[in-house]
Parts: sequence; structure tokens; C-alpha cells
Amino acid sequence: MKVLLALLITLTFAVSCNANSKEADNLYLREFSQTDLDIYEIFNNFSAEVNDAIELDNKTRFMAVLATLLGCQGVDEFREVVPVALDAGVTPVEIKEIIYQAVAYLGIGRVNPFLKAVNEVFEARGIKLPLESQSTTTKETRREKGTQAQVDIFGENMRDFWKAGNINLWLAGNCFGDYYTRKGLDLKQREMITFCYLMAQGGCEPQLTAHALGNMKVGNDKEFLIKVVSQCLPFIGYPRSLNAIKCVNDAAANFKEEK
Repeated sequence: MKVLLALLITLTFAVSCNANSKEADNLYLREFSQTDLDIYEIFNNFSAEVNDAIELDNKTRFMAVLATLLGCQGVDEFREVVPVALDAGVTPVEIKEIIYQAVAYLGIGRVNPFLKAVNEVFEARGIKLPLESQSTTTKETRREKGTQAQVDIFGENMRDFWKAGNINLWLAGNCFGDYYTRKGLDLKQREMITFCYLMAQGGCEPQLTAHALGNMKVGNDKEFLIKVVSQCLPFIGYPRSLNAIKCVNDAAANFKEEK
């Protein structure tokens, strides 16, 4: 039954969506098109308006949306967006990496349903699982390579950060060593999706500001981050979006001072 449902979703997208059409990419809440026509039309009209106003390439747009849906726990919408993201050029490996990295920021309890959902969609699309491993570390090298990733993003001041207690050690070895060192996504993409997780779940403004600064240090500038926030606003609402913009502005001020 699950496989049949995923196949039906995929076929619906294939009929209704064109990878080059922004309007077609915005057919959200389809299951409510008959029972709740008002919210279906309001949301889709607004998301189309947002897409028309925000200049992001389709691949980046869908990567940001997928990470945002993880952050806000929108698993039903996530399941529907995955096929369109694939059609827009986001690869199965990139989608899996977006999900895997979320474990460090959301915890496995919140990520587990997304793994199940994406596997159903992949199975329906004929994508063979498991995908090729993207790991580049061992138990012996993960902390060192994780520290280097922290340094590459945030600066040399992170070199000895791992020495200041267990959580800092785990951040270096697990969060950065186990995830950021993987293939499939580059550091700019990984920082962007981390920004989206934190923005979408809310209550993480200190970390969101820190990662907004990290984004800027790897080349995702203030203008880009504002576009990402704006693109994802329909999925997380105005309060968290406004909080995210404040964090971006604070990070931009710090970035200017550091330069």
C-alpha cells in the first residue's frame, strides 16, 4: 500500500509538473484540492507569488525547501516535494545527504519519518537502495577532519574547540566529522541546509546567527540568505522568517566587523 501511494504521488507529479515551470512546481496541498479549496488556492497562489519574486535556481530552491520541511517537521509535504525536486535536478544522493545531516540538528527521532518517506518515493521511482556510501572518514580520522571542516567554515579559532568538553568534542567528531566531511554536498550547500534546519525549527536563534555567519564565510552572502528565507516563508510562516532575517542581519554586521 505504501509503495502504491508513493507511485501515485510520483505519477501525479509527472502529469502536473514541468521542471522548467515555476507555476507547475507550486502544486502543494493537492490532497485538499477537493475538500479545502480555499486554503489550496491561497497557499498555491502565494507560493507562486514568492517564486516569481525570488531568483533562485530550481535545484537550490528545492534543496532549501526540503531542508526547511525537515526543520518544521512537514513530512507530508516533504514526501510530495521529493519527486519534483528529483525532476528539478536534485540527485538522490543530495536528497539523502539533506536528510542524514538533519540528524545532527534535529535528532533521529524527528528525522526517522523522513527517511521512511523518501525511501518509499525512491522505491516507487525505481531508485535502488542503499545508495553508494558518501563517507570519507574513519573512527580514527573523523574528529580531526571534523575540526578541519569547522576551521574551513568558521575560522582558525575553531582549531582547539573540541578540547572544551564532551559536547564540543562530539560537535567536531559527529556533527562535522560524520556529516560535513561526506561527499554529495559541498560546504556551501551544507551550511545553507543547516541554516534552513535551524530557521525552520525555531528557538535556535544563537545557532542560527552563528551559521548565518558561517554561510557568509563560505560564500553564501546576506542577499542569498535573505532569498532563502523568503523562499521558505510559506512553509514556516512569518514569525520564524522574521527571526531568521534578524539573525542574518546580525551575522552580516559581525561579518563586516571581522573583515
